[in-house]
Amino acid sequence: MATPDDAEDMEWDEDDATFASEADVTCPYCGEVVSITLDPGGGTVQSYVEDCEICCRPWQLTVTYEHDGSVEVTAEEGA
Repeated sequence: MATPDDAEDMEWDEDDATFASEADVTCPYCGEVVSITLDPGGGTVQSYVEDCEICCRPWQLTVTYEHDGSVEVTAEEGA
C-alpha cells in the first residue's frame, strides 16, 4: 500500500513528466495479456491485489513509478 510519504515523492517531477495511467500485464496463471488502469496519484510504489479479467484468479500487483513518469508493473500469483 502506498504511504503518505510515497504520495509526496510523486511531486518531484509532476510538472515535467506524464505519469502512465495504463499498463499491459501478463497473467501469471493463464498467460493472457490484460490492460489495466493505474492510479498515478496513489504513490510512487503501490502494491495491491487485482483479479485477472480472463481467468478471475488473483494477482499481487506491484506498481513502481520512475522520476520520468514511466512505470514498471509486475504481477505475481496472489494469495
